[in-house]
Amino acid sequence: MGLDLLSINDLRTYFYSDLGLIRAVDGISFSMGFGETIGIVGESGCGKSVTARSIMRLIPQPPGKIESGEIYFEGENLLELSPAEMRKIRGNKISMIFQDPMTSLNPVFKIGKQISEAIKLHQRVSQKEAAEKSIEMLQKVGIPSPAKRVADYPHQLSGGMRQRVMIAMALSCRPKLMIADEPTTALDVTIQAQILNLMQKLKEETGASIILITHNLGIVAEMAQKVIVMYAGKIFEYALVRDLFKKHYHPYTENLLKAIPKYNPSGEGKRLHVIPGIVPSLLNLPKGCKLSNRCDRPFAKCFEEEPGLFEVEPGHIVRCWLYA
Repeated sequence: MGLDLLSINDLRTYFYSDLGLIRAVDGISFSMGFGETIGIVGESGCGKSVTARSIMRLIPQPPGKIESGEIYFEGENLLELSPAEMRKIRGNKISMIFQDPMTSLNPVFKIGKQISEAIKLHQRVSQKEAAEKSIEMLQKVGIPSPAKRVADYPHQLSGGMRQRVMIAMALSCRPKLMIADEPTTALDVTIQAQILNLMQKLKEETGASIILITHNLGIVAEMAQKVIVMYAGKIFEYALVRDLFKKHYHPYTENLLKAIPKYNPSGEGKRLHVIPGIVPSLLNLPKGCKLSNRCDRPFAKCFEEEPGLFEVEPGHIVRCWLYA
């Protein structure tokens, strides 16, 4: 673990409901180095956001619980820290950009106050220094007239501006790890590109590592060095981005790649590729491989026995009986 910034081993996060047990994250393991970007992809309900919230220790208890596993950050197991010790890391060494900035920002406080509170909490600086740093951070993320904007409330900003505020807040304490949970989902394509370019630029300036959670493999190809494909709370494929796009193995990964919209210069209408079926309810998962009822290459064993992870090439692992 000496060379890893983050190392996760057999993490299991479950939710207890009146209807039964929900295994939202069911035994995932991966590691990442300093200054690295790792993408986590998959359809909605696959466990991507729960993985992120588990790292941040933001799982609501009850109904949720991190049942077992280890999350080592800089050699320290986050799951063994007290709530007070975790608060010193959260927002300081590890920060998170949430999917919807409108619900993540407090509507009754000015954005300058929200950024400066985070700085004051972790950096032990005066109110004046924190206010100055807030303006500096807004300028860094490309918000015009930052000295005036600090007095705005969240509802006075556009969606793209609010997301920039979230990035400014996340980076205000120069974290070593930034977790971005679908940071561009609610934004139009032009603003998406601006936000991604901004994250890449700030990562290069600060040396931070990024976990980028998305359902868009195109974004992963542009931003990340490694990629994890998740399905039904498990890792289905894990590889270097360049390897995965050159040669992918899992039928699910293949379908995700086929679903990427492609530019058609002829202008003729062509239907997007659709993955058959829907993500199964975590309360009622199929026996055997969790993808068996949606897979286009199943055979008898897939419906009876769940596959483990197999290394098909050095550093390239896949959960599929085709490669046992």
